[in-house]
Amino acid sequence: MSATTADSWSSSATRPNAPTDRRDKPQKWGSPLTYFVALLFIGVCVAPVLYIVLGGFRTNSQITTDPAALPHPWVLTNYADVLGSRRFWGEFANSVIVALASTIGIVVLGLMVSFVIARYDFRLKGAMYSLFAAGLMFPMVIAITPLYIVIKNIGLVDNLFGIIVPQIAFGLPTTVIILVPFLRAIPHEIEEAAAIDGTSRLGFFFRMVIPLSLPGVVTVGVLAFIGSWNNYVLPLYILNSDANYTLPLGVQAFSSQYSQDTAKVLAFTSLAMLPALVFFSVFEKRIVGGLTGAVKG
Repeated sequence: MSATTADSWSSSATRPNAPTDRRDKPQKWGSPLTYFVALLFIGVCVAPVLYIVLGGFRTNSQITTDPAALPHPWVLTNYADVLGSRRFWGEFANSVIVALASTIGIVVLGLMVSFVIARYDFRLKGAMYSLFAAGLMFPMVIAITPLYIVIKNIGLVDNLFGIIVPQIAFGLPTTVIILVPFLRAIPHEIEEAAAIDGTSRLGFFFRMVIPLSLPGVVTVGVLAFIGSWNNYVLPLYILNSDANYTLPLGVQAFSSQYSQDTAKVLAFTSLAMLPALVFFSVFEKRIVGGLTGAVKG
């Protein structure tokens, strides 16, 4: 055996191990500045939430004496008083009704519109999609005055439907922009095979489209629910009676009524934002996965 052949065998034997060796090496940490900036942003976002939650476990004298200190001793009276009040649970129920109804309307209508835009060819298809895209640049705050006039003319002032209907309308642009790439990515071969098996377009929509686009549906559903739950401007203009207040509006009214009781106001505020925080934390990975799929599509 020649030396050249032996060298070639030895080199070929060692080549496959080279990538493995590189994979086995631990990855290097990034720049310390990157982690510092990330921790700084996390602190800016988390610190106010922690202050509000912990402030509800303190007394007014503790907050006045040392605003940045931890509760000592821990007081449960503030949270117990809020949870025991009918006012909180009435506003909580109104927020749940508005958020669920808005979310269902946004998801159902948005999915149907996105299916038509993504899978059908017709005139002005591009114009319709551009219209929904332009809706992203038209926030509700700009249209609040003409929107109030329209709601007043149709008799929905001081009515929860006066909140639900506009939120569905203003939530559709985001839903369509996210769902259209999902529905376009579904192979046409699947639709053709379903048609050969005798499945109608409506059957294809329910049996194939909805399951395949479920990550995007969950994403838009979570975004719609959180946006509806935290909406403050529209209820401020539409709702007049305390019995119809949602939690964001109830927090403002509670803060005005109990302006001297800071600890109780912090307890009410933390309980009002807790459902949205829990809901977002549970579905956080679904949101990221849904948005990633929309970008790839």
